[in-house]
Parts: sequence; structure tokens; C-alpha cells
Amino acid sequence: MARVWKAKETLGGRLTILGHHYQADPIVAASDITGDSLELSRRAAKVDSEFIVFCGVHFMAETADMLTAPHQKVILPDLSAGCSMADMADGPQLQACLEHLIDLGIEVLPVTYVNSSAAVKAIVGRHGGTVCTSTNAPKIVQWALDQGKTVVFVPDQHLGRNTSYRLGVPLERMPLWDPACHDGGQSDETWKSARVILWKGHCSVHTRMTIADVERLRKEEPDRKLLVHPECTFDVTQAADLAGSTSFIINTLAAAEPGSKWAVGTEVNLVGRMAALHQDKDIVPLSKIQCLCSTMFRIDPWHLMWVLENLVAGEVVNRIVVDESTRRDALIAVERMLELS
Repeated sequence: MARVWKAKETLGGRLTILGHHYQADPIVAASDITGDSLELSRRAAKVDSEFIVFCGVHFMAETADMLTAPHQKVILPDLSAGCSMADMADGPQLQACLEHLIDLGIEVLPVTYVNSSAAVKAIVGRHGGTVCTSTNAPKIVQWALDQGKTVVFVPDQHLGRNTSYRLGVPLERMPLWDPACHDGGQSDETWKSARVILWKGHCSVHTRMTIADVERLRKEEPDRKLLVHPECTFDVTQAADLAGSTSFIINTLAAAEPGSKWAVGTEVNLVGRMAALHQDKDIVPLSKIQCLCSTMFRIDPWHLMWVLENLVAGEVVNRIVVDESTRRDALIAVERMLELS
């Protein structure tokens, strides 16, 4: 990391490093700004540095590129740092879904989780929809429901289900669209009676936490509070004491009483960092499996050092650029989210 800090010092104000909360501690320490997807999206729009190195995953860097000025260069230290959830929905699949529903006479309003490609965000923008994060999902989904149309929530079924149920939508009116089937895998009548249509996608990290983990915790340590992320499955979030976004988890643990005991159902790097930061509280992961975001973890000190030293040498590597057509339509959805937030 010494070479990372040396390159940072050389580049000075020309450089801003953005780091997601799920990154390993050395990356977070080197970041100028840390946050969840919503916070980093907002801050990216206000950064004026020439180089923005995004220590996150590919869709986050795409969003940063869309929100920054043309002269600014967004860089992803490792191009293989993607998101398995985002990969579960592509542009042609979403377009086919919306066209099928429209052909059935259904008025649709798509909402995409920020964990999606720029191509998916662009289609959502073209259809009058918007983006959400785990932080603002309740506000965004409520806005979408208030429009009186059928909401299509993509790509995380669990965030969509947990949020919509919290807002009063019954489970039987939230059918699951399977993009592997040309008709989504359900009858026309099912789609016509739906209030929210959920995409068959999920987070590979948060779905590793199961109801068996909850039952074990309740049996072994009934006095330990359970705090989980809304990308967890419905049964886990319903059984938890509290469920909320990454920012909610961080703020809840910070405000908790000294001596309180918590089991946290989210990415393990964040849980470990919270435990180290709040040593007056007993904070442990919910699952005994190390629920690590392996693609996020690909952003390591060596890749960060490599891109920074190339910048010092006058070479821009791993730049993320969203084409103008996609950028224009995706920005409609992203900016609507920022306005509603």
C-alpha cells in the first residue's frame, strides 16, 4: 500500500478514489470517499477531479461515468469486478419482458435496482421508470405504486419483494418473471392481476444467509438482535429484528447501546469493520459461512496500485465509458431517482 499512497500524493487533487463499504479495509483506507451505492452516486456527480478511480464493481463505475463531466475519466481497477446480480438481467431480456406485458394491455412502470447495467437503466429510462438503491427503495417503490401502473422490479427479487410487502402489496400479487421463459413462466392472467412483477434475480452474498441461520441464532443466543439487509430472502427479513440498507445497518450499529449484542446479515467485510469500529458492542456475522462479495474483492491493493502508477506515468487504463445513446436514456432514470431521493 505504500506505493498506492505515494501515487495518491503525486496525483494530488487530480485524483479522487471512491470506495464502496464492501471493500476490504486497505482499499477503504485509501479511499477519499466511502459509501453505499446511493451515496457514491451522489458524490460522484459533485467530484471535479480529472481522474475518478472507483473501487466498486462495474455497474457503479458506469453510473459514475454517466454522472460526471466529459473531461473526467472514470477508472475501474479490475475490469472483472462485476456483479452476479446485475448479470442476471440484460437489456434484450428486459425489453422482451416489457413488450410482452404491454402486448397484454398492461401499463408497466419499470424500476431497476442500481445493481444493473447501463443498458438496463437505459431501457427503464425509455419506459418512464427510475432507479433505486437499498436505501431509497421504499420511497422509490411507493412513488412507482402511486402512478397506478404495474411495477416491474428488476433484477433483485428479494429487495423488490421485501420492499413491496412492507408497503402493503400482498405476496400473491407479486409474481416472479423468469427471463429464461419467453412469457416469463406464468399465465397471462397472473401478469394482469399483478401489482408488482419481480425479476428472477438475487444477490449471491445475501441469499447465503438462511432461515436455518436465524433459527440457530434464536436458539443459541436469544438475547442477540438480528439486523439484516433487504437483499436477504423474505423469510430471513421477516424473522429478523431489523432490516435495512447498508447505511441503515451502519447507522443502527453506531447508535446501539454499549454492550448490546448483534448478528448482522450482510457482506462480511462490512460486518468485520463494524465490529472493529464499535468494540463496545458485540457484533458478529449472522452466517457461519464467510459471505464475501468475491467480485468486489477483486479490487485489491495491487490493481489499485497498477492503475494509479499508470496515471502517474500519463497512461489511463481500465477507463469505463458509457456510449452516448445509452448514457442519455439511462440518465433519465438515474436523475429521476436523485430527484425523488
